[in-house]
Amino acid sequence: MSDPRLEDLIEEFSFLDEWEERYRYVIDLGRTLPPLDESERVEVAKVRGCASQVWLVSTKDPETGFIEFRGQSDAAIVQGLLAILVRLYSGRSAAEILALDAQAAFQALGLGDALTPQRSNGLKAMALRMQDVAKDALANSQA
Repeated sequence: MSDPRLEDLIEEFSFLDEWEERYRYVIDLGRTLPPLDESERVEVAKVRGCASQVWLVSTKDPETGFIEFRGQSDAAIVQGLLAILVRLYSGRSAAEILALDAQAAFQALGLGDALTPQRSNGLKAMALRMQDVAKDALANSQA
């Protein structure tokens, strides 16, 4: 499946030849995420499986059914990875979210093999959490 958002990200990353440049760009992307309110950084919003602290909240538009994600991490690189996931997953239907493969997207961006195993596990945990939100939304819409 061709995804315009992923294609835009691939184009942005294509200008960055070295891993250090990509790393800095990921951190810069993380700075674009608005911080969560303190009331949103609660235990239920924490993403399990991440070495650093990550909070993820979501809302579903009642009219369109699209799900929006917002999040925050206490680690700069994880914040950047989260920003990429938010950009890929937000503003989509539950079915669209479930059709996206975060691991394949990060491979396409040239980031998959460069991440430490710990960061890869955190990335998987964040993507799985977003997909779980989509699964719940889909189940609730069919109930």
